[in-house]
Amino acid sequence: MNKSELNRITQELLRRSGSSVTVEMEAYFPGGRLIGGKYVMHSHSVTMYTEVIRQQCLQLFGTLEPFHAYFAVVFAHELGHSMDMTLTELCDRMDRTADEWDQRQLALQIEENAWNNAMPWIQDIDPAFIQVIVDQSLAAYREELAPEIA
Repeated sequence: MNKSELNRITQELLRRSGSSVTVEMEAYFPGGRLIGGKYVMHSHSVTMYTEVIRQQCLQLFGTLEPFHAYFAVVFAHELGHSMDMTLTELCDRMDRTADEWDQRQLALQIEENAWNNAMPWIQDIDPAFIQVIVDQSLAAYREELAPEIA
């Protein structure tokens, strides 16, 4: 993992997106979960968890060869959150509802919005590669909404 290359990727994607987020890089997400990046609304910041991203890339693709592209896709997704003009409203709605189904639908909408926002900034990456990552990212949200099989 080349930190100068990761910095170049983040700067290029910040330029493409027009986002003014603060970017930090750490090795691991606190608590041990395999979260590659996190956007924090109140501080308008993104933290990228580089070792977690490395682990995810290895698990998903069986090699670290596409690591830099994988990092770019994950970072673009986090930038997608930062540029989501409906994020505050969706989060407020999520906080106001006690209905778990509605909360799950809102959580999926938040994630889908971030991916939709990210796509124009990563057009130079293989769409099939991106789709594998998006599908994996959204799988848990979609499974929670899938009708139960009796």
